[in-house]
Amino acid sequence: MISDLVKTGFEKAGPRGLFKATGLCNEDLEKPLIGVVNSFNEIVPGHIHLNDIAYKVKLGVAAAGGTPLEFPAIALCDGIAMGHHGMCYPLPSRELIADSIESMTVGHALDGLVLITNCDKITPGMLMAAARLNVPSIIVSGGPMYAGWFRGACTDGSKTLEALGKVATGEMTLEELDELENEAGPGCGACGLMGTANSMNCLSEAIGMSLPWNATVPAYLAKRKVLARKSGEQIMELVRRNILPRDILTENAFRNGIAVDMAIGGSTNTVLHLLAIAHEAEVKLDINLFDEISKGTPKLCPISPGGTYYMQDLYRAGGISAVMMELTRLHAIDLGCPTVTGKTIGDNIAGAEVKDREVIRPIENPCYREGGIAVLWGNLAPASAVVKQGAVAPKMLQHTGPARVFEWEEDAVEAVLKGRIVKGDVLVIRYEGPKGGPGMREMLSATAAIMGVNLGTDVALVTDGRFSGATRGACVGHVSPEAAEGGPIAIVQDGDIIDIDIPNRRLRVRLDDAEIERRMRSFTLPPAKVKRGYLARYARNVTSASRGAILE
Repeated sequence: MISDLVKTGFEKAGPRGLFKATGLCNEDLEKPLIGVVNSFNEIVPGHIHLNDIAYKVKLGVAAAGGTPLEFPAIALCDGIAMGHHGMCYPLPSRELIADSIESMTVGHALDGLVLITNCDKITPGMLMAAARLNVPSIIVSGGPMYAGWFRGACTDGSKTLEALGKVATGEMTLEELDELENEAGPGCGACGLMGTANSMNCLSEAIGMSLPWNATVPAYLAKRKVLARKSGEQIMELVRRNILPRDILTENAFRNGIAVDMAIGGSTNTVLHLLAIAHEAEVKLDINLFDEISKGTPKLCPISPGGTYYMQDLYRAGGISAVMMELTRLHAIDLGCPTVTGKTIGDNIAGAEVKDREVIRPIENPCYREGGIAVLWGNLAPASAVVKQGAVAPKMLQHTGPARVFEWEEDAVEAVLKGRIVKGDVLVIRYEGPKGGPGMREMLSATAAIMGVNLGTDVALVTDGRFSGATRGACVGHVSPEAAEGGPIAIVQDGDIIDIDIPNRRLRVRLDDAEIERRMRSFTLPPAKVKRGYLARYARNVTSASRGAILE
């Protein structure tokens, strides 16, 4: 066992004594030491209940013959960080999570890991750690939140942001806004739409790193605790059989994950995260693969924000196993990929069935003929850009309009709410990329403002920043190279005509090569926004969004 490094032999009396000082005994130290990484905190609704999940995990570990040792991981709430400088931190926190788990695991010679997660950057950070460390590991999510109920219809937290535009235009009163706030998030769990949190939990299951149903069993249900206990038991099987993350995280596993991502209409952030996880697993994954798979994999699930259903509906309809079973009809799933169950994907989904054809559409009648995400290229994005095409109104799949350029999201939001943005415009928000932000802020405040003032089918947004999984509309993000790297987005001026052609995968500014070259010669980078602390170090070392915003 790895833990023999700190507990076996007379020369390890010092470490043994320290373990015993925590309440362990010789019998405990004879067993595998299993790290239970708990991202509980009292700030994030997706994590507020994770102590209960951790308790059940530890019962499972102990019952199966291991010694569970709990330690924490940080968890930021993108929704609370939204719309201010705090949004610079969630994506960089992914690296802190991975690094801290590495430090704790190697420093204490742990034999395996149960990674208890739920929200946007926590799940990918934990998967990155598992891939990097390559010790037996299993993901356990806290599960999705139920949708709220507001004035006769389901709702979610993203609607509170869109409501700001309605308040600004007089369509909603402050009293109605308060009522919506009270109903939009009814309790614990990852926000009930197909945002980044639930997208990544779905992909954890699809690539084989969590037990079946881990992605969709609602946070409130007793089944969630049963799943946690079973995951604790299963980590011991992984340790005994020496089944490692890199045995599971193969290229074909990532292909499975991308296919499911396209079918469920997952967040554009999944592109960043799958590239980063593959990098840690030493699997070569290229952003072109996302578009290749998207062209052959239809969007099957109309889950909010790209539809009217919620995660509780996907659970009821058969979960991720049912989605994967439907995709087998297109031969889009490698059934032979190994998983943390000790069985293959094919074994795991055997017997799965679609129980609601409105929630999981048949391949003959999809929500959209391609996948939920598309990758664009052109002179405005030579190294790619990403759009959640499955959540774009049909009339906006092709759009041409004049640029309205902003170098700070808050200025763009103010312009939208004060009526300075008109039909046909293309908002360009730059210096919000991994280096320029720094931290690649989400532009949900801007996209929600556009929706809130009823411009969602008339105005597009292009940015080197990124979007929340809750974003809908003609919103193109991850423009690479970013402005802070001297990408062409840096030299766009107010009034330049921008062409967005999602079906043909093009993103262009109507400037000839000579004009672009002339502007680039006179271009100088502005001073860095942050000069000290973690964000300054992050900005110096982070790579392009087209590579997953990994650190080098």
